[in-house]
Amino acid sequence: MEIHLNMYQTLAVAVLVLLFGSFLRHRIGFLEKFCIPAPVIGGLLFAILTCIGYSTGLADFTFDDTDILIQESEGKLLKDIIADVGPDGFLKVEDRVNAQVKAERTVISPGGSVVYCENAMKHYKEIGKVVYLQASFETINSRLKNAKGRGVVLRDGQTLKDLYDERVKLFEKYADITVCEDNQKLEDTIESVLDALGE
Repeated sequence: MEIHLNMYQTLAVAVLVLLFGSFLRHRIGFLEKFCIPAPVIGGLLFAILTCIGYSTGLADFTFDDTDILIQESEGKLLKDIIADVGPDGFLKVEDRVNAQVKAERTVISPGGSVVYCENAMKHYKEIGKVVYLQASFETINSRLKNAKGRGVVLRDGQTLKDLYDERVKLFEKYADITVCEDNQKLEDTIESVLDALGE
C-alpha cells in the first residue's frame, strides 16, 4: 500500500514526530540524561517504522516536494542541474516545474530561488496564499553551512548576503502574508502561520 503525503500532511507528520520524540524524552530518563534531542528520537522511530513498512510491503510513503519534482524532471540533483545548465538555465527549469504544480489545501514549500520565476509565482498567487517566512540574514547564514552544495543559486562573485538582500525584495513583493520566524521554535512558526491564514 502506498501512502502519499502532500506537504501539508508531511508538515503535520513532522510535528507529530517532534511531539512524540519530546514525550518520550521526558518519559525515558536516559534520553534526557544524555541530551538526545526530541527530533532525533521521533525521527529515528519514524525511520524505523517506515523501513519496516517498506521492507514488508505494508506501506510505502511518498512526499510532495518541489525540489524533488525538479530533480525527477531532470534526472539529476539540484547542484548537478546548476552545474550543467548554469543559474539561468536552472531558473527556467524551476519556473516550468513550479508553474505546473497542482494542489488544493496543501503547503507548498519551493526553493528560495522560485521568487525569480515569474510564471511560478503568478501561478502560486492564483492557487493560494503566498506566505513569506521572514528571517534575518544571521538566521539564514547560521542554517546554510554549504550553500552551493545545497543547490542554492549563487552567481559568480555573489555572496550569500548579496543573495539575501536581492531575494528579500522579491519575497516582500509576492507575499500575501509575512511571518517572522527569528527566535521562534518550529511549533511557534507553524502556529503563527495558521493564525495568519485564519486556520
